[in-house]
Amino acid sequence: MSAPVSSLPPEAYAAALAAVPGMGPARLRELLQRWTPEQAWAAAGDRRVDVAECWTAYLEKGVAVHRLGADGYPPALADDHEAPAVLFSAGDLGALEGPRVAIIGSRRCTRYGRDVAFDLGRDLARIGVHVVSGLALGIDGAAHLGVLAAGDGATPPVAVVGSGLDVVYPRAHGRLWAQVAQAGVVLSEAPLGARPEAWRFPARNRILAALADVVVVVESRAKGGSFHTVQAADHRGTTVMAVPGPVRSPVSCYTNELLVTGAPPARDVDDVLVALDLIGRGPHRRRGSAPSLALTAPDDPHQAALLEAMGWQPASLDQLVVRTGLSPGQASVALARLEVGGWVVGQSGWWEQVRREVPAK
Repeated sequence: MSAPVSSLPPEAYAAALAAVPGMGPARLRELLQRWTPEQAWAAAGDRRVDVAECWTAYLEKGVAVHRLGADGYPPALADDHEAPAVLFSAGDLGALEGPRVAIIGSRRCTRYGRDVAFDLGRDLARIGVHVVSGLALGIDGAAHLGVLAAGDGATPPVAVVGSGLDVVYPRAHGRLWAQVAQAGVVLSEAPLGARPEAWRFPARNRILAALADVVVVVESRAKGGSFHTVQAADHRGTTVMAVPGPVRSPVSCYTNELLVTGAPPARDVDDVLVALDLIGRGPHRRRGSAPSLALTAPDDPHQAALLEAMGWQPASLDQLVVRTGLSPGQASVALARLEVGGWVVGQSGWWEQVRREVPAK
């Protein structure tokens, strides 16, 4: 049953306004700056949207509705000049309290980028920094998985999505979405039922930038979606960092460009902590709580040659044969052994190195 109209709170009208067809963030903000939610609904509401039924859906799904300027709206966003007039959340808003770093990047990332995002997410969460990302495929998902893998006592994950909180996108991240909501919080300015339309993602990215004390771009193509988040961060005076990548890798094109134009490098968690002013600069930087690690190398000379020839970007068997001078048979056998040993991964005819570490002695 729907709640009686007379008992509906202002948030019910605000949520219904957000669901009006064609209602965008700017128009919604203008309406709610001018009028109370009830007055705004009377002026611009759509009678095809039933306020009581809409509110009941939020209650049943456990999605909280927050109005800018009202109690309960997250302080981390309240002072932003483009703060959502209405924000929806699933999970605990306490996950926003403390230093926050946005980790963003390409959906079509390399294994190198995925590993770096995972490690940064895990190590930052272990030392009390909140990681914010967008639950997209690729870098976003890897960063969230890193946070979830950080273990007991780690800070909870924060996600900002571009669809209604009942419309999981991408579908492949359904389980991850639920894990993030259970362990931390998932935020959206899109009402329940809103599809992941293309225009919502640049709008979502401004919220990522507004929440972040530092933005870290792990991998991004020249015209990737990270560009919008970086622009939004620049407008807010927020530090943008970039993970260095292979100069021949297209997914490192934008990150390397950011480095050339003055963005500080994010080589590891300590670089990010320096940007947050949580540790000092120079040779005596305190290491994070992650164990000290040292790179290892395989003993077999064919395997070692293949790893050296591969570097940190994908390579085909033909390319590796030319670079190493090995026969196709020798290279194939050595690659198979490297894959079994966890040194490389192969997919669709391409091979890519995986960082393999052991505790330093």
